[in-house]
Amino acid sequence: MAQKTERLLPILTGQPVIPVLKIDRLDDVEPLARALVAGGLPAIEITLRTPVALEAIRLASRVEGAIVGAGTILNAADFGAAQAAGAAFIVSPGATGAVFDAADASDIPLLPGAITPSELMSALARGYSVLKFFPAEQAGGVAYLKSLASPFAAVRFCPTGGIGAANAPDYLKLPNVICVGGSWIAPDAAIMAGDWAEITRLSREAAAIARH
Repeated sequence: MAQKTERLLPILTGQPVIPVLKIDRLDDVEPLARALVAGGLPAIEITLRTPVALEAIRLASRVEGAIVGAGTILNAADFGAAQAAGAAFIVSPGATGAVFDAADASDIPLLPGAITPSELMSALARGYSVLKFFPAEQAGGVAYLKSLASPFAAVRFCPTGGIGAANAPDYLKLPNVICVGGSWIAPDAAIMAGDWAEITRLSREAAAIARH
């Protein structure tokens, strides 16, 4: 089966930056999601890197305007748990046959990760042309993505990993980059302090970054 791009693309094209969040305290979830929505970044990715991540997805999904995805999906069980928690989209750092199969059996769109030419070819063979590029900076960054543009002209990427306010514009200028993912919009210090106004300010700045 093919990628559900009709569901995924509106999410990724709706904003230049997808906030990537690691939630440690459930009390932070709803005010954080509200701050991001207010700043113009309604689509957010909550990673399955903490024990409270699935409950955080449930809580964030209640916030008006929020489009909540689940990240760090490593297997079919993760996919199913995230779907049950209410995730609107699924993000995986790589891709396996089991994860693709889970996506085929679900209505929830998948953004799978791929870096090497062989991984890109495998994703294309499964009908996937919108991919996560992770870890972006460590894997070669802007220069590497430029080199992929010609042989993989049909592929568009959401790079994540090592991206911040300083280098996000460089990625977003690339024609094969649809958006970027990053955590700089919601710094740990601001979350710990409950400084939601600062997160809304950073969100507005990120939402204003030009693409292409």
